[in-house]
Amino acid sequence: MFGIDILDASGLAAAGVALGGGVISFLSPCVLPIVPPYLAFMAGSSLDGLAGRAVPRGRAVLAAAFFVLGLSTVFVLMGAAASALGQAILAWQDWLARIAGLVVMLFGLHFLGIVRIPLLYREARLSAGDGGGGVAGAYVLGLAFAFGWTPCIGPVLGAILGLAAQGDGWRGVGLLAAYAMGLGIPFLIAALFIGPFLRFAQRFRRHLDRVERVMGVFLWTVGLLMLTGGFAQMSYWLLETFPGLAAFG
Repeated sequence: MFGIDILDASGLAAAGVALGGGVISFLSPCVLPIVPPYLAFMAGSSLDGLAGRAVPRGRAVLAAAFFVLGLSTVFVLMGAAASALGQAILAWQDWLARIAGLVVMLFGLHFLGIVRIPLLYREARLSAGDGGGGVAGAYVLGLAFAFGWTPCIGPVLGAILGLAAQGDGWRGVGLLAAYAMGLGIPFLIAALFIGPFLRFAQRFRRHLDRVERVMGVFLWTVGLLMLTGGFAQMSYWLLETFPGLAAFG
């Protein structure tokens, strides 16, 4: 109708959701409080050293870049695997999408405080060893962070993986790359502006419970869209509102 495949437009909407999910994950109660010590470890310094600008900015940014590269490696591989699995069970994909939507909606209700899931209070962490202060250690730390994500990240990441499973391999890679960008770019900004970020993180702590509720609404909405096929409707809306997107078809 518009010269563009509906899956492409749907993928664009899903990529926006994935990017937003990464940003919300960064601001979540499980991630934001650990960013300063992570930056200190990667830069081979202490929190006092970071606050006192004893660490060269370029060193901190380079370490953060390799940390983001590490977590992106894992997330992109997860996206490709999810798409491959989705293609392998293509005959059941519609039903699995509905089941995944219900599960993601349940996660949303958990973060809204309506339903409590004890499993989400557990944390899976992996040690990155003693590689602080170097790009290799930062990369390994990024890998460990992605493999051992905390409960706050798990449900959001699971929702994005559910979306990835509904398309081909490139869709999965693209969605998880968008999620990694949403989570990783704030890390880079934090490393680039360490002093202002430390002050922001300290002030923002009192809003973490609100972020958790925003995460709940986000997950519940994504789950509903997965359950009802709403991403297809979003693609129609995008094409009708922004006809220029047809040029990418």
